[in-house]
Amino acid sequence: MNASSSALPSRWERFRDSYLFYSFKRDMVAQVSLVVFIALVAVAILAPWLSPMNPYDLAQIDILASELPPFWVEGSDAQYLLGTDAQGRDMLSTILYGARVSLIIGFGAVALQALIGVCFGLLAGYLGGRIDAFLMRLADIQLSFSTLMVAIIVGALVKAIFGGETFSAYAVPLLVLIIGLAEWPQYARTVRASVLAEKNKEYVDAARVMGLRSKRIMFRHVLPNTLSPIFVISTVQIANAIISEAALSFLGLGMPETHPSLGSLIKSGFDYIQSGSWWITLIPGALLVVLVLSINLLGDWLRDVMNPRLYKG
Repeated sequence: MNASSSALPSRWERFRDSYLFYSFKRDMVAQVSLVVFIALVAVAILAPWLSPMNPYDLAQIDILASELPPFWVEGSDAQYLLGTDAQGRDMLSTILYGARVSLIIGFGAVALQALIGVCFGLLAGYLGGRIDAFLMRLADIQLSFSTLMVAIIVGALVKAIFGGETFSAYAVPLLVLIIGLAEWPQYARTVRASVLAEKNKEYVDAARVMGLRSKRIMFRHVLPNTLSPIFVISTVQIANAIISEAALSFLGLGMPETHPSLGSLIKSGFDYIQSGSWWITLIPGALLVVLVLSINLLGDWLRDVMNPRLYKG
């Protein structure tokens, strides 16, 4: 028994011999993108330990040191490597904390999108009939509302009912809710199409003959065979959610300037570009571009690898 089990390949050996790992080794763009993405996520998670100061602590902010340039520009201060913003906050600290907020909103919104979209897609594809028609028409109605429109409606209602201070205090969960509710139809339609292709296969018929309930068949048998397109969509949707947060914050519908995110940092420095304080906007904007680009490149690689028409064996 031990000899036979030892002869079986381990999980690492199976992964090492898989086409996914083989393709990753041959794609330099995917390798660089993954390294950049992991590095940005790591510094965002470690922001409280890597940041020179806490941008939320008013006692550490010196208004007299506002709009100092980065270290490579004349007139800089060695204490502030990337300079300071108009409030006197250290740019390096605010960027690290802001990247963490943007990533939290991006991952949280995609998790909510996937939860709603996958459940609706499974129900629509497997049960069909009126349930399918109702859920797909609901998705069509949802797609007619842009993320910006949903943000305006929800933000206006929250501010009118609870006040602006409450909106600022709960901006992160509200943005997760807004972006998640605005983008779930992407998952629902994709999962529904995959379920329609899977539900008439022999293993599903065998599960029905065995008397398994529909819920167990959907989640234990059909869903695992629809995960490939879900992974591909998730990479793209994380980038879209981060961009949506940045756009909403830039328009004043997202994170307030007192709670830094990449979008609110870009907005806070936009009025100071003409005065010469370009770093307040351009440095967070450059980081946002690098973050979104690395995610999109990973998504493109994952889409090509998981596309069976491109599989070479």
